[in-house]
Amino acid sequence: MTRLATVTLPSGETAWGTVSEAGFHALSPLFPQYPTLREVVAAGACEEVAQAGDEQPAQTDFTYEIPIPSPEKIICVGVNFPDRNAEYKDGKEAPPKPSLFIRFPRSFTGHEQPLIRPPETPQLDYEGEIAVIIGKGGRRIPESEALSHIGALTLCNEGTLRDWVRHAKFNVTQGKNWDNSGAMGPWIVPFTDEAQITKADIETRVNGELRQQDNTARMLFPVAFQIAYISTFTTLVPGDIIVSGTPTGAGARFDPPKFLAPGDVVEVTSPGLGILRNTVQDA
Repeated sequence: MTRLATVTLPSGETAWGTVSEAGFHALSPLFPQYPTLREVVAAGACEEVAQAGDEQPAQTDFTYEIPIPSPEKIICVGVNFPDRNAEYKDGKEAPPKPSLFIRFPRSFTGHEQPLIRPPETPQLDYEGEIAVIIGKGGRRIPESEALSHIGALTLCNEGTLRDWVRHAKFNVTQGKNWDNSGAMGPWIVPFTDEAQITKADIETRVNGELRQQDNTARMLFPVAFQIAYISTFTTLVPGDIIVSGTPTGAGARFDPPKFLAPGDVVEVTSPGLGILRNTVQDA
């Protein structure tokens, strides 16, 4: 399986390359035409560059960063599983169109890095999801062609400060964009088979306890629809990220709520994409 990651090396240098059982194999020095993985995905070159990884020495001292360092857009889809709509207990049917919001790259950290709980609120929550990385841009993309615009996939913990999403009547931006409140990674996997996103299991565990479990086949708005709908109002470009929706079971939905606390370990997993693992610490 091809796994491409962005890391920081002990020298402070940021590099991208492949990850194997032996460690990280730097490829960015070999491909100066691709400054970051964003350009690799845009060129459709994930598999091509990965072939050079076997010939590079493995490094074991490195820190994971979010795989696509400077996406133009991170668009997140909310309330996208049937049971998630029921969790709101507002008596309303699922809406006919998806709920969307924007996140900034700075709100995410890498694999094995701590999620930061701010002093302003203890209500840090988890949301395990699969993130779609656009490989081929477009506007008004037909749903029938939408999956061909995916370049790669990764995992996401779309961490949320719950009380801050309720400060205003209509938007959730301020609860979704605290620095280092979410995570993405560990790596990207090239998109080669529709089943990777149409029939994918997704699970989230906190301290080993299974909290979220579902399959993307049950999404209210499948990823092909998401791409078609989003590209109606904005041009998608290579490297854009669509965070596709989380299953039921986030901490806020328990009675009493199970918010994250320092020392907790959150793991998001999906077959073929690995495990995204993060601890929690106070700012």
